[in-house]
Formats: sequence, structure tokens, C-alpha cells
Amino acid sequence: MGLAKRKLGRLGLEVSALGLGCMGMSQSYGAADEAESVATIHRALELGVTFFDTAEVYGPFRNEELLGRALAGRRDRVVIATKFGFRIEDGNVVGLDSRPEHVREVVEASLRRLRTDRIDLLYQHRVDPAVPIEDVVGAMADLVRHGKVRYLGLSEAGARTIRRAHAVHPISALQSEYSLWERNLEPEILPLLRELGIGLVPFSPLGRGFLTGTVRRAEEYPESDFRRRDPRFQGANFDANVRAADAVRALAARKGATPGQLALAWLLHKGDDVVPIPGTKRRSYLEENVAAARLSLAPAELAELDAALPPGAIAGPRYDEERMKTVDR
Repeated sequence: MGLAKRKLGRLGLEVSALGLGCMGMSQSYGAADEAESVATIHRALELGVTFFDTAEVYGPFRNEELLGRALAGRRDRVVIATKFGFRIEDGNVVGLDSRPEHVREVVEASLRRLRTDRIDLLYQHRVDPAVPIEDVVGAMADLVRHGKVRYLGLSEAGARTIRRAHAVHPISALQSEYSLWERNLEPEILPLLRELGIGLVPFSPLGRGFLTGTVRRAEEYPESDFRRRDPRFQGANFDANVRAADAVRALAARKGATPGQLALAWLLHKGDDVVPIPGTKRRSYLEENVAAARLSLAPAELAELDAALPPGAIAGPRYDEERMKTVDR
């Protein structure tokens, strides 16, 4: 049996209940293995995953190219989401750039790399304080009118930005970090999304490995790995966070599931407008993640998880100081 479908936003974007985050296939988490990555994408399709998440900055550019190759001949079976919003020079990110003319340039380049004539869901990757969000969404809406983009999204946007953007053109999805591990959206953002009818696409739904039990200390990762600079992987923060995740492992053992499956099931129980995109580049982890959609949690079990990892329970900030500056809160 394939994955159930869910709707993001009020304009009719339909996707599989779980998507596949493709970033790690090209950067940030260890060495790339293109053959296994392509096999993982093809296996995802077999399992009913139709929602694939990439961005121009992943690689940069390599991830869109990989996805374009892997989905050749399969384009009409999938929903492709990609993102713009950075200035990239000589393969390096040198700042933010959401100027309307840049948005148009990026979309044309993304279409070529993805080997397609339309992007199903286009996100602004990070809010650019130098460009009014009305101008950004206006440019995105023009791309919808020209048939190059179907639906619009934002990533890591704050409440005021979301309201202003949605007033220009309906926003179908907000992509932000959200999990048992990181619950910063609950006080303000989640209620706003429900008010406006915007879907939520949580990235890093497995707490960057803490919720799967595969995590190691920051210094044990190579220099190229994102986690080496993550404050939650360092020193006393790491020790406290490993202890905090123990509660998830205990309940998972009782359920006969993995901790990662339990974390994904918790998210899926948060509402039919929530579509997590766990990232992996291996078929074995993909199969484990997809199986989480069959895991049912009773109200008492959900309450136990909520109490075990309440908002604010995790030690250390989400990102280092430089990366936190790009989060619009």
C-alpha cells in the first residue's frame, strides 16, 4: 500500500504524507554517493513518495542536477520543490539575494538543471531584509502566471512576513525546522498557518540524528559536515541532549519501532497539513522512515512524548550565531 496523500495550502497542492529531503545527497552530511542517491530516489517512488525537496544552494547546483537526472522519464509522477534566495559566487554562498530579477534568473537556471518546464513548489529559502516581501512574492506570482511555477512557499519566515506574503499571493507551504526536538513554531507560527490555511513542511524532523540515536559529538564529524559547527552537538550541550532523547528511545522500544519512526509519527499526528521531509541518501533509512506512516500513536503516547521533550528542553541554540541571523523571527 502506498503512502497517503496530504494537501498543502488551499490551492490544491497534493503530495505524499512524507517527502524526501535531498540536500544530504550533495552536501553537509558526509561524502556523496550518487549511485545510491539515485537508487534512493527511485525506491522512494516505489514506496509512494511523490514529494522531493531540493534547492539551488545544495551543492551548490549539484543537487538539482542530480534530481533532474534521477527523475528523467518520471517527471509527471512527482512534485518537485526547490528554493532561491542566496547569492552564490564561484560555488560559495556570499549573501542573500531575493531581488525580483534574481528570482527570475534562478528559476530559469533551476528549470534547466531539473530538466523540467515547471517547478511545483517554489520557496524563498531565507527572508531577505533588503527586499520587501511584497516585491519578492510579486515576482514569484508572475512566474505562476507564466506557468513556470505552480505553488509558492516560504522557509524560516516569521509571522509578520508570512502575513504580508500571503496578502500578495496565497502561500501554500512554510518550510521550517520542526520536530519533537525543535518546537519553536508552536507558540505563534503554527496557529498562524492554521488561520491562513498554509501547510507546514518540517525539515530536520529527526533532530539532526539525536532522535535516531545515530548522533556523535561535533568534533567526530569532518570539517565539511554541518554538524561540526552545531552548538547542540558540542560539549555539555551534547551530553544533555543525548539524555533528553532517551525518553523517545524508551517509548520506541515499547512500541516495537525505531526512535526515528516514533519522531516522524509524532509529526504526522500533528495534523493533515503537516508533511515532514526527512533527508537521507540511503535506501535502508528511507524504508525505515516511510514505515513511520503506518505507526499509530494513542493520545496518551503523544502526551508522553510532549512531556518528555517539551519546548525549550534542548540545550544550545539551533544554529551558530551566523546562521541564526538568517532566521526571520
